[in-house]
Parts: sequence; C-alpha cells; structure tokens
Amino acid sequence: MKTTKFTESIIIERVPEVVFDFSKDYTKRLGWDTFLRKADLLFGAKEAAKGVKTLCVAKNGYGMVTEYVSFNRPKVTAIKMTDGPYMFKSFLGSWTFNEMQGGRTEVVFLYAYEFRFPFSLISSVIKSKLQREVKKRLLDLKNNIEKEPS
Repeated sequence: MKTTKFTESIIIERVPEVVFDFSKDYTKRLGWDTFLRKADLLFGAKEAAKGVKTLCVAKNGYGMVTEYVSFNRPKVTAIKMTDGPYMFKSFLGSWTFNEMQGGRTEVVFLYAYEFRFPFSLISSVIKSKLQREVKKRLLDLKNNIEKEPS
C-alpha cells in the first residue's frame, strides 16, 4: 500500500514557545481545535510529553489513540497512532514550530498515513477532506492564540 503525505502551514504572530505551549495544553485544546469533540491525555498524564498517550475524537465520531514519539519544546512534536479507525493502517503526524523574525512562528503540520483496503480506493477524497480540516485547525489555532494577551 502507498503512504500518503501532506503538509499545511500558517504564520502566527507569537514566539515559538507561546505557540508550542498553547497548542499542547490539553486544558485549552477544545477551545480552539474545532475538529475535535474530545482531547484527553491518558493514563494519568498531566501534560503532553514524549511517551504520553492521548485520545482524540473528531466531531464525526472517529477516535484515535496516539503516542508522542517526539517532544522537543519549542521546535517539534510528533505522534503515531497506536489505535484508531480501521481505515488507517498507519498514521503519523508532526507539528513543527519555526522561529521567524519579528516574534512570529511558522507552524507546519505534516500528516503521513496508509489506508487499508477498500479505503485506499478513495484515498484522494479522504486526503482532500483531511487537508481542509488541517487548514481550518491551523487558522483556528492562529485566531485563538493571537486573541490571547502577548
């Protein structure tokens, strides 16, 4: 099967530490992440970190348990799916926070995943929907962070 990848990015008018911390604060996650209806740290974890597992459930009802496989504040985080919707054979995601001049941050989402058959037959349709959702999530993140006092 073929691995599908895509990236989306946005510029946020805050320094990387602020953007990183805000985006990984699960007490604030549902306040800005309109894709999700549930976002929980699992097994008693109090904050996101390497090795921590999370459960995120989309508004469409699909849920995924992921594990942070990289957590390098304020530069990058990466997750891998440990349990999720049957359609995904594998799923990986990363968030990169690139420092820019003027106290700004470029946030880059990368998703890489492989579908199981028969979902692989409609992979381009699912990719388009996921990509639209990621663009919206990034815009929601930007709008919510930039409303916060700096």
